[in-house]
Amino acid sequence: MIPIPDPLATETSKAPESFNEWSEATARTLAAEEDIELTDAHWEVIHFLRGHCEQNGTSCSARLLIRALSGAFKKQGGKRYPYTLFPHGPVVQACKISGIPLPAYALDLSFGSVH
Repeated sequence: MIPIPDPLATETSKAPESFNEWSEATARTLAAEEDIELTDAHWEVIHFLRGHCEQNGTSCSARLLIRALSGAFKKQGGKRYPYTLFPHGPVVQACKISGIPLPAYALDLSFGSVH
């Protein structure tokens, strides 16, 4: 039987308090909390998100992050590809693991997250 994930687990775990406080060791710890074993594909998304936020700021919307991920990973499947790596949603899980502040309303359990 596959365990049903707790939708509040992502919301209540500790993420880095600032963008610059992040490290790959922190990412590994946060990924383990999410039951994700980081592969090269995960790291590619993580580093893309961090680079995107360095260029565009860390306060962008979930919609803009999904659009950026879709374009960057078009060859791998576009918008659907990050969901294969971060099953609870690339915005919530990938941002958390990447040390990026979550966009507004990304944690609304009724909208925008995969639970």
